[in-house]
Amino acid sequence: MNEIPRDLFYTKEHEWLRCEDGGIVTIGITDHAQAALGDLVYVELPEIGQDIDEAGEMAVVESVKAASDVYSPISGRVLTVNEELADVPEKINSDPYGDGWIVRMKPMNNIDESRLMSPDSYQQFINDLED
Repeated sequence: MNEIPRDLFYTKEHEWLRCEDGGIVTIGITDHAQAALGDLVYVELPEIGQDIDEAGEMAVVESVKAASDVYSPISGRVLTVNEELADVPEKINSDPYGDGWIVRMKPMNNIDESRLMSPDSYQQFINDLED
């Protein structure tokens, strides 16, 4: 069973986002995504200050199985990247919702929560994929 924290929003591309204090949004990939990829060996992070459009490529994660693009669930400016992932990409495998976060962004617009999935909707989405 995949871990799906209740305080996050999710996308069909298996990214999660957490709204933090001060309007900052933290983004990463879900437990389902990291499990499907397998052991991560490399993460390509965006540049700090980079503007990324909603659904635009934000990062790349590589595992022993495949490389996968990570898409931004919002339009925003990259404020911080998780630089530890350059040396320890497997943090995404061991703690995808904690130490394995990828970026923190400042949204360019209000976040349209109707375009994101709730934890229950994401769980149903995963269930449908596995059927």
